[in-house]
Amino acid sequence: MGSQHFAAKAAEVRIEGVSKRFGKTWAVREVSLRIGRGEFFTFLGPSGCGKTTLLRIVAGFTAPDAGEIVFDDEGVTDVPPWRRNAGMVFQSYALWPHLSVQENVAFGLRERRVAAGEIRERVAAALALVGLAGMDRRRPSQLSGGQQQRVALARTLVVEPRVLLLDEPLSNLDAKLREQMGLELTRIQRELGITTIYVTHDQEEALALSTRIAIMDGGRVIQQGTPQEVYHKPARRFVAEFVGISNVFAGVVREAGPGRLVAEVPGVGLLRAAPADSALLRPGAPVLLSVRPEAMALRAPGDGPAGVNTVAGVVRAGTFQGAAVQYEVLLEGGQPVRVNAATPKGQRLFPPGSEVAVCFDPADVILIPQEDR
Repeated sequence: MGSQHFAAKAAEVRIEGVSKRFGKTWAVREVSLRIGRGEFFTFLGPSGCGKTTLLRIVAGFTAPDAGEIVFDDEGVTDVPPWRRNAGMVFQSYALWPHLSVQENVAFGLRERRVAAGEIRERVAAALALVGLAGMDRRRPSQLSGGQQQRVALARTLVVEPRVLLLDEPLSNLDAKLREQMGLELTRIQRELGITTIYVTHDQEEALALSTRIAIMDGGRVIQQGTPQEVYHKPARRFVAEFVGISNVFAGVVREAGPGRLVAEVPGVGLLRAAPADSALLRPGAPVLLSVRPEAMALRAPGDGPAGVNTVAGVVRAGTFQGAAVQYEVLLEGGQPVRVNAATPKGQRLFPPGSEVAVCFDPADVILIPQEDR
């Protein structure tokens, strides 16, 4: 089961105008996506946004009310799950407790009436791939949560699917195991070159694992792109605040030109930005400006000259995180912001109640598109 073997089977997946409603509630609404052969593509969003329903539609477990699912050039909308050759790993693992690891992994091959000798070879290769060689005789109850997840993954991969579907597979693991299994998933996915669609509500997980991300809210895809694009160029306020943490300022444009914008924010004053599309705005237009916590810095009042985008505030709390401290700061106009400040050895920390100046560069200010206002 080498990587070349799987790369040849990986499929392109097209989701074309798919909608699904349960009663009067839209679970998925007019979603169209193209997932390239060999991609690690993630559906990201809060609970109830439609991401798992969309995954189940791709798998064939849920029928859409409208739209088409296409694998390569084959329409599979009316094809039952067992004939789509799409393997799904569930959040609950769904292992049979009375069967050994070997028997769990071999189940799909036996259903396909594969010869016994080939079953042994393919199961051994799948277990080696997921790091469980030598554990074939154990029962699920004798395994840790991470090991059970590996068995579920091996059981899916052993049938050589052309699309791998993962429904929040790491959500039942502790933080350390989640990180470890995430690295394992990306290693296996890249080694095999298999098209992978992943569902999660965890933003950090999505950013770390994916080649591209579709962010969903209310059954719709509101933005798709690489992890860098959705983080640094959010298309809407929801994306800016859901993917990571963002400080959002609502104001009114006072000056605008190519690469230059000045906005007046009530209670804060004038803020400057340097977005490429600011020339599209006119004085008097409402505007949203977003600044990531890591783009902000703190200094003591009077510690150096006040530059642009310097706002006075008071530290409400600080959480030490090793390489950085996450501060909550109340600006003088009453708006709270979060600031991630690096903590080189010997650098002073600001205790609660400290008066500070919050500073950030105009180049780090993200302009939220006008249609979201």
